Amino acid sequence: MLLAQISDLHVRPEGELYKGVVDSNAMCAAAIEHLNGLDPRPDLVLITGDLVDEGQEAEYESLRSLLARLKPPCLLMPGNHDDRDALARWFPEHAYLPARGPKHFLIEGHAVRLVALDTTVPAQHHGDIDDAGLRWLDGALRATRGVPTIVMMHHPPIASGIPYLDKYMCRRPERIAAVIARFEHVERVLCGHVHRPIQQRWAGTLVCCSPSTATQIALCLRPHAPPASFSEPPACLLHWWRGGVMLTHTSYIGRFAGPYPFA
Repeated sequence: MLLAQISDLHVRPEGELYKGVVDSNAMCAAAIEHLNGLDPRPDLVLITGDLVDEGQEAEYESLRSLLARLKPPCLLMPGNHDDRDALARWFPEHAYLPARGPKHFLIEGHAVRLVALDTTVPAQHHGDIDDAGLRWLDGALRATRGVPTIVMMHHPPIASGIPYLDKYMCRRPERIAAVIARFEHVERVLCGHVHRPIQQRWAGTLVCCSPSTATQIALCLRPHAPPASFSEPPACLLHWWRGGVMLTHTSYIGRFAGPYPFA
């Protein structure tokens, strides 16, 4: 099974730029073209939050138009820039999304089970999970026990080392870690939010953060690094489940010189 992950699309109303600088809608369209052209084509596309930039109705209208071009099926989950109820309203055919409240969901019927944990806090940019969310996660992982499972969260439960980002990570991550660590069948925890490819062992599994399809956060690990982004090449992650093992690749979006002879 081949799973593609894109994140942090930051779709804007038609004709408006992301942060007044980049055409995030055109970059989202390029990411969709990239996914459609992959060979083999992904079985499923996971979109791990910040689908739009300001939670506006016009942004979800743009997103719906863009995703209509995506050929593989996709799963949607909110990030801190989303309005989670508007998301469910604009995509009623995605019936796995609860109409109201946190957008936790469990998808079965594939070689890998998919558990989405909604870490958004309305009107805030950091992440968190309440006691009810922890109980839901425990129940979902018990239900998938014995089957390889991916947990998806928008906010990473780990510190990136980029100081201004880490103010907005998922708070109280030890509570989530205590649940996940009880289950050996969790193959990955997939996150977005940080606009960078980041990996770390955590809670007995591997956290993988996806790059953005728009701008990338500056990689500066100094304690007082100023906030900054760059128009670095966008990318997606490809998670390939084969032979009982999950392999993750970074796939860059765009047209680059090549191919050249191997040696």
